[in-house]
Amino acid sequence: MTNEKRQPESTENISQEAFAEQLEQAASELSGDNPSGSLEEQLLDTRKQHLLAVAELENFRKRSRQMTQEQIKYASLPLMSETLEAVDNLQRAVDAAADDASSSGLLEGVNMVASQLLTILASHGCKKIESLGKPFDPNLHQAVQMQPSHEFPANTVMMELRAGYQLHDRVIRPSQVFVSTGPEAGE
Repeated sequence: MTNEKRQPESTENISQEAFAEQLEQAASELSGDNPSGSLEEQLLDTRKQHLLAVAELENFRKRSRQMTQEQIKYASLPLMSETLEAVDNLQRAVDAAADDASSSGLLEGVNMVASQLLTILASHGCKKIESLGKPFDPNLHQAVQMQPSHEFPANTVMMELRAGYQLHDRVIRPSQVFVSTGPEAGE
């Protein structure tokens, strides 16, 4: 007679179906006509507790993996946020110099730096939130003012004061916008 010991189940990919199947198997193995019923019940309870612990451990591993991946994905969020302030300042410089014809070379250089920064940000998953003419979304937009408009229907972004950005699917900062209330009531 060989002395075979049962190896514990692998904890790598235990699913709810596998867990239920293992419980049924353990119950069927112990449900024979054996006079030591209380010992069998204890063994069955111990087996259930073991399987529950294995399933909980696997769930913990999955949650830990997911949290680690999310931390890595959004690790650059503070850097992106601070860099966007510099991009805003460059854009203000471009807007201010656009009226002055004597600074065309400087304007061109600042424009190139601003676009290069935006390209770098985009290559790391940071993208501008498109707002103008889009329906107002409080998850993406911050309404600064609401005013009537003949051009835009109600609850539509009619002007963008400051561009908003998001890193992957998380908003770094919302767009600051003016929102249309539609045509005036008297018209």
